[in-house]
Amino acid sequence: MVVAAAVLAAGRGSRFARGTHKLTARVGGRPLVAWAIDAAIGSGLAPVLVVVGRRGRRVARLVPPGVEVVRSWRWRRGIAHSLGAALTALESVGSVDAVCIGLADQPLVGSRSYGRLARAHAEGAVLAVATYDGQRANPVLIDRSLWSAARALRGDAGARMLMTGHTVTEVDCTDTGAPTDVDTLEDLRAIERAGEWKRAADGKRDRDADH
Repeated sequence: MVVAAAVLAAGRGSRFARGTHKLTARVGGRPLVAWAIDAAIGSGLAPVLVVVGRRGRRVARLVPPGVEVVRSWRWRRGIAHSLGAALTALESVGSVDAVCIGLADQPLVGSRSYGRLARAHAEGAVLAVATYDGQRANPVLIDRSLWSAARALRGDAGARMLMTGHTVTEVDCTDTGAPTDVDTLEDLRAIERAGEWKRAADGKRDRDADH
């Protein structure tokens, strides 16, 4: 079975420092969005997509070769529209059976979480979610059979709205990283102060060495 990975990077980031695009702000010497993209690439899933919206050209320039950039033209209407843009882009790729969805402002989510969700899909999961210390977070895996329902979602609820009407497989990813959101400049600085970005960097180097 083929499982794709998509990073949603189209949001407004309105709570971040005024005049600064959140996803291009630097943490650990790199743009915030780069960490999330690295996790998707490092998972080994393919194809990998990045959905851009606000200041999409600026974010797109940070996307490495081999990763497809998808534009969400309705990003102002909420994350559900960015999810829909990813699914529409993948719809024509008949070999893709499911997609793992990650968020660009969660730099500490690790690549192994994507891999665990893909394994759960291979074992029969149709809708799966990574959990950390028992709490549902990201990434989320959506089987192709649910894509039509996912594209019908609206607003900022995203894939979580699917979980109210379908069986959800929870996959423990506590030891793979952390679903820490970066919403404000202080959130970004807190990650740097805690040295969390360094652990993410160490994990990336380990994955590169394995390859």
